[in-house]
Amino acid sequence: MSIAKIRALSSELENHSAEAVLRWAAETYGKRVVLASSFGPEDVVLIDLISRSDANIDVFMLDTGRLHPETYELVERVRNRYKIAVSVLFPSPEDVEPVVAENGVNGFYRSVDARKACCSARKLNPLVRALAGREAWITGLRREQNITRTDTKVVELDLMHGGLVKINPLVDWTKDQVWTYIEHHNVPYNPLHDQGFASIGCAPCTRAIQPGEEERAGRWWWEQRDGRECGLHPEGGKS
Repeated sequence: MSIAKIRALSSELENHSAEAVLRWAAETYGKRVVLASSFGPEDVVLIDLISRSDANIDVFMLDTGRLHPETYELVERVRNRYKIAVSVLFPSPEDVEPVVAENGVNGFYRSVDARKACCSARKLNPLVRALAGREAWITGLRREQNITRTDTKVVELDLMHGGLVKINPLVDWTKDQVWTYIEHHNVPYNPLHDQGFASIGCAPCTRAIQPGEEERAGRWWWEQRDGRECGLHPEGGKS
């Protein structure tokens, strides 16, 4: 799909509901579209919306091997609640072992390069495998989440993954909208959110945030504020 067509499509879908965007994705791509879920608030909302809209969309998660126990427990609760299969992709030992050998088990605290090497081995490489054979993928990105996401569109061309279509149904939702939906529909969520964790990733790289901090301030908090991303959603990799 051309950049011009993607931009026109995104503009057309901008004012559509998240449910309508998900139905469009399912009708357009069928089994060639997949939801990438880290089981954050946005992702469990999307799973609930998919269930309610009868959109037959596959779900996968990336298990880095360093997630919180509460995240694994949530995955099982979601599986049982919605009767869905969740494909789990693990990092390859051939990718992780050299990084650990060079930087140590927790070497990502020492430098941005070391942290990005860990993210690449544990998340980016498995993502490539997860998206193989797909034409589109769905994420829970929202513009409000972070300074690096303010220009996110409903539909984008993901140049980092061979020109796949990237679909962000909740892009214009606020944090309050997400949590209102969760409460209203009794959607399962990670109990760490009740302890001040706004955004949850790997256990060593996630902390609770302080009042007034942005949502993703607890991710890689030891680094400079700008550009704190693992690489799954790079600014320069889309159009």
